[in-house]
Amino acid sequence: MAYDEITTLLGGWAGFEIRAVERTPGGTRTGAPQITIELSALPGHPRYCSRCGRATTEVHDVTIRRVRELPILDAETWLLVPQARVRCPDCGPTVEALPWLDRYARMTTRFADSVARLAQVLPVRQVAQWFGLSWDTVKRIDYSALAARLGPIDLTGVRVIAIDEFAIQRGHRYATTVVDPTTTRVLWVGRGRAREDVRPFFALLGPAGCHALEAAVMDMSEAYEQETRAHCPQAVIVYDLFHVVAKYGREVIDRVRVDETNRLGRAATHDRRTTAIRRVIKGTRWLLLRNRANVTRPADRVRLRELLAANRHLWVVYVLKDALKHLWAYRYPRAGQRAWRQWYGWAIRSRIPPLVAFARNLKRKLPGILAHCHYPLHTGVLEGINNTIKVLKRMAYGFRDDGYFFLKIRAAFPGIP
Repeated sequence: MAYDEITTLLGGWAGFEIRAVERTPGGTRTGAPQITIELSALPGHPRYCSRCGRATTEVHDVTIRRVRELPILDAETWLLVPQARVRCPDCGPTVEALPWLDRYARMTTRFADSVARLAQVLPVRQVAQWFGLSWDTVKRIDYSALAARLGPIDLTGVRVIAIDEFAIQRGHRYATTVVDPTTTRVLWVGRGRAREDVRPFFALLGPAGCHALEAAVMDMSEAYEQETRAHCPQAVIVYDLFHVVAKYGREVIDRVRVDETNRLGRAATHDRRTTAIRRVIKGTRWLLLRNRANVTRPADRVRLRELLAANRHLWVVYVLKDALKHLWAYRYPRAGQRAWRQWYGWAIRSRIPPLVAFARNLKRKLPGILAHCHYPLHTGVLEGINNTIKVLKRMAYGFRDDGYFFLKIRAAFPGIP
């Protein structure tokens, strides 16, 4: 078969034809064979300026460039391309434009696209090893492909948002994620979780977007709430069930468990029964924090019943945890208000200091809880996104470039159209 027929079948290199082909066994670092294809320019084929796109026939000079191409069978493939600098009437001497080779690129667009596609599902290091490229080269290709595919952040039509944080590095270093919970699209990612760290998102949203925002669901972070109210005073703040219950577990259940363990430890010197009760309570942190429906092992259920029967304070805070969750089940604010007053009364009358303190602090946040009646939103989508972010970090063994990492996050969650 003639070279021109092979070129046509393979897709070819517009403006060029094959002049010679050479195969070298074991010509690469990995020991794989290497194919070198020498191209020559087709006579009479129009040339175009890579800056203005103007056609011209004047050639300033020609340089032979060695360019990486997709492998042919088992062989690493290289092209020898005689690329001209055309004499453009408007731009002067300029490298000619080739549809299959970017300006000054050392690989064809087909090869770069293949690298970028593989980088979507594999870590950069593995892609680099597969193609015999450097880590920085693969990262640069993937970065450019992601930026071109995603484009600038588009925040038009955003009415509700969910804001949450995730750990980006060790040492309590965090980043903030803003998501549209209706489409699960990641709108924005930025390093930090302070007010000034979230401010760029609202600047990007713009005055019209801020005015159109109806609701924002978040944990009880003062920084997120204050910054949202500063830019979007009309937006309704909705507190997420998961974070409130998690805060209850840390500040109430955990505190009461530790206090009761210490109290019984002091009183257990000459009392065997107290010693036995302390032994039941000790080491039950995760059992108490777990939802009752998730306690499935018979041994854990027996231990939970014994624990709650042995200590009144733990029984009270455990029961009120389930009652607190029901506040997010109401769809009418008045019904939710009545349920809150009942729960608040139980908490205050319990006279358990951590529970009383938590209830009084939560009372100031009541509007954000009752707002769930009108906007039944939660950050469950964000928690799932955060889990995927952890997988991305583990696959890549960490990211050294925030911009690249945040593009990977946006690409993983483009949203439901």
